[in-house]
Amino acid sequence: MSYRHFSETPDSIVAATIRLTSVVRAPQQVLFDLARSVDAHKASATQTDEEAIAGTTEGLMRLGDEVTWRARHFGVLQTLTSRITEFQSPIHFRDSMVSGAFKRFDHDHFFHLQSDGSVLMEDVFDYAAPLGPLGWIAERLFLTAYMTRFLKKRNRALIEMAESDEWRSFVDP
Repeated sequence: MSYRHFSETPDSIVAATIRLTSVVRAPQQVLFDLARSVDAHKASATQTDEEAIAGTTEGLMRLGDEVTWRARHFGVLQTLTSRITEFQSPIHFRDSMVSGAFKRFDHDHFFHLQSDGSVLMEDVFDYAAPLGPLGWIAERLFLTAYMTRFLKKRNRALIEMAESDEWRSFVDP
């Protein structure tokens, strides 16, 4: 399921929120660890040739860790640095942009354990595009749709890893 929301914040920055949920039949800790694995991220984002070039470039991210990614989006090689700013294993973590193409973003990852043992994985990607009115137009015309597709593809890859033995390649049991 996905949910898109646009809002105007008090400082007149137009922001968008993408909310995605999936039910995953895998242990909560495995899914949490896959979502914060630099190596699993690289494997799940092959369409953009994501490469970790600075900071934490392999393994599992922890509170305060930063990673700088280089990737091709819209045909342009871009660099983005994010930091883990909130961390409550195995329930939630947030990565926030430190520098990059967006005006700002916060990406919350939630892992809600269900009574049947499955996990409700919820992504909340809250961002603002740069360039004022041009960013507002970009958000509505293509950026939110592009980011939604990107996040859905990444989530599908993480779910496939978590629901098979592939997760063992990225997370120490």
